[in-house]
Amino acid sequence: MSNPYVGLPPRAYWRSGVADVSFLEMQDVYRPRYEISRESTRIAAAGSCFAQHIGRQFKARGYQFVDVEKPLPMLPESAWNDYGFNMYSARYGNLYSARQLLQMFRRAHGLFTPEEDVWEKDGRFYDPFRPNIEKNGYATPEEVRRDRDFHLAAVRRILEQTDVFVFTFGLTEAWECIADGAILPTCPGTVAGQFDPEKYRFVNFSYEDVLGDFTAFKDFAEGIRPGIRFLITVSPVPLTATASDQHVLPATVYSKSVLRTVCGTLYQKYENVDYFPSFELVSSHPGRAMFFRPNLREVSPVGVAHVMDAFFGPHTAGQAAPDPEPVSAEKAPARAKPRMSEDDLVCEEALLEEFGR
Repeated sequence: MSNPYVGLPPRAYWRSGVADVSFLEMQDVYRPRYEISRESTRIAAAGSCFAQHIGRQFKARGYQFVDVEKPLPMLPESAWNDYGFNMYSARYGNLYSARQLLQMFRRAHGLFTPEEDVWEKDGRFYDPFRPNIEKNGYATPEEVRRDRDFHLAAVRRILEQTDVFVFTFGLTEAWECIADGAILPTCPGTVAGQFDPEKYRFVNFSYEDVLGDFTAFKDFAEGIRPGIRFLITVSPVPLTATASDQHVLPATVYSKSVLRTVCGTLYQKYENVDYFPSFELVSSHPGRAMFFRPNLREVSPVGVAHVMDAFFGPHTAGQAAPDPEPVSAEKAPARAKPRMSEDDLVCEEALLEEFGR
């Protein structure tokens, strides 16, 4: 009997594609939709905490990574994270939702000006949209505003220089300013600011919300940079805490299911959108949680390396390796390693754990 399931490649069947092979040796999980050249493709990145790995690995492996706010020469590398450098393509910190991403670029281009201005904590001042970007805050509100203006001017340059924009979807839960719908990266009163239920409300984005927000960003980016392509993925990191009045487990499954479904729709609908299954490579049940640390939330360095090799392997096949930098033997690992430790992620959402004690 002939039917469409006869003679498919091994990757199409659960037994030959998953059950009969080691999870560490699964083949053909990711097929790039388009080439990313190490020499000529300019890449920008944004997203949730897990996305920090992506930017670092692109840099470490010799790709043309767009970074419009580089570390100051006098700042030691050990302090880069404290000041938001070397994380993404600018010092915007983590963008957990597609609406955050969309609003940031609209702000940078003068199309949206939130009413929320400056937060204060213990006599220091913070940018509500980048509360974790300065370890100890700013000395005055004026310093916040000056640095914000400088930052948004840098953000305006990103899309003009970018061939591939990488975005890692992180959460559906967020906190919104009631007055104008501005989305904050963290709940007021956690990192800085004061929570006021008359000013802020909890939102849990739906499939339609997330799809609409990213589509709007895609259209905006294409208007600035015709021919730009997109690489999307879903963070495998579960919620630290939920404000949805659900148990954190189903709240996490809802969030990741919505985000994964949005990515599937975008991939099917647009030829210039590629999807990489980092979520599946870490979180799916054949992995038996082997890539998580004991808290079942943080992804271990081994897991990160596995995911990055699964991504870069197909992209580097047939490409010339970059010229090696002279390094000592003890600094020459088998895998490309970023300059900073994979443990040095900055993640505001992880701080919510402290409020459960």
